[in-house]
Amino acid sequence: MTKDSVAAVLERLSRLYPKNIDLSLDRMFELLKKLGNPQDDLPPVIHIAGTNGKGSTLAFIRAFLEKSGKSAHVYTSPHLVKFNERIVIGGKQISDKQLLDCLLQVEDANDGAPLTFFEATTAAAFLAFSAYPADFVLLETGMGGRLDATNVVKKTVLTLIASLSMDHEDFLGHTLAQIAAEKAAIFKKGAVALSQKQLPEAQKVLETYANDRGVTLKSEGKDWKIFISKEGFYFNDTLFPHPALKGVHQYANAALAIAAVKELNSKWLANVTDSQIAAGLIDVVWPGRMQPLKDFPLPEGWELWADGGHNPGAAKALADFLPEWNDKPLHIVCGMLTTKDSENFLKQLAPFADSIHTVPVLNALHPGRSPADLAKIAESSGFRNIKIEDNISHALADLTAGRYAPGRILICGSLYLLGDFFSSNKGVKNDRQ
Repeated sequence: MTKDSVAAVLERLSRLYPKNIDLSLDRMFELLKKLGNPQDDLPPVIHIAGTNGKGSTLAFIRAFLEKSGKSAHVYTSPHLVKFNERIVIGGKQISDKQLLDCLLQVEDANDGAPLTFFEATTAAAFLAFSAYPADFVLLETGMGGRLDATNVVKKTVLTLIASLSMDHEDFLGHTLAQIAAEKAAIFKKGAVALSQKQLPEAQKVLETYANDRGVTLKSEGKDWKIFISKEGFYFNDTLFPHPALKGVHQYANAALAIAAVKELNSKWLANVTDSQIAAGLIDVVWPGRMQPLKDFPLPEGWELWADGGHNPGAAKALADFLPEWNDKPLHIVCGMLTTKDSENFLKQLAPFADSIHTVPVLNALHPGRSPADLAKIAESSGFRNIKIEDNISHALADLTAGRYAPGRILICGSLYLLGDFFSSNKGVKNDRQ
């Protein structure tokens, strides 16, 4: 019996990262061939790309399908606390035994060749998904689309484009049009493409890409419309309840998911009813996105929230929501990676916050920005009440010690930061499974 653990194999695989960046799919196809091409033996695939909203959209689709009695395999990244969160098999998080078996198969087949961590784990997910039956696979790109390790599947029945904005510019391009082109490359002939409403520069690229490749593209604003009311929100003429996930941007994510299941109904006999969609909207869970942390003990009158958004587009989504919180003071606890546009993230939040505490991000794949550097950026971004702390717990203790009136605390800036917090506070509920 092997004495390997999931953590040990993941660590070994992470050390195989190529010294020279080669964002082709050649390595991925070669590895998958050695594994018997499991990506060709999957249930029908719904493939999603986008800058923000991918995970939330897939969470909605999964909720709708499960309310209708359908099963789905789900692949998302990154995880919050445990790697197993990334791979869901038929509604259940992959077990350590299943995951270890798949990772060892990948490691053996690869035989020490250069390989990115995401390529390795995506191959492991394909192995797991090909071994168990399900009605659909919900597949999230890691970064971009054109050369993403997930863009090797043949059984794609729907491609989705969530909100597009600037992120990962060194890899995807320095204009929105370039980024849109990278994402649109997941379009497959014969598979309908659905997109949220995009800025004109991005929408034009999506339409051109679809036309050139004979892909039917349906878009928010043209093929479906959203209207938010006090009672709920309208998807075209149908009234649905407000989604459990908070934020104005979640209506667009929910609508993209509704459009997706309605397309599945018409082409793949998914038979998801509007009442099942409504039930899914109410019960959907996606931790780390405007999540209330009600289990964390705070003095009376205080609220704690968490959001893992980490780019300017995510900050805009937060800024659109924050006016709803004008009944209490808002205090930000923020940590970010050096690879992220901290200035354009923070300057959108500064008008709404009474203070910011900057903290380090630990256990991330990329270096975290030091709290001192982030504090300087916060000052130049418009924050005035700034304090540097060495962890989230100290920031929370300082905020609730009596110097401030009771208010809301928002932990934000990185999913890795939230993962650290959940790992250190086991009593705080994390339902990402």
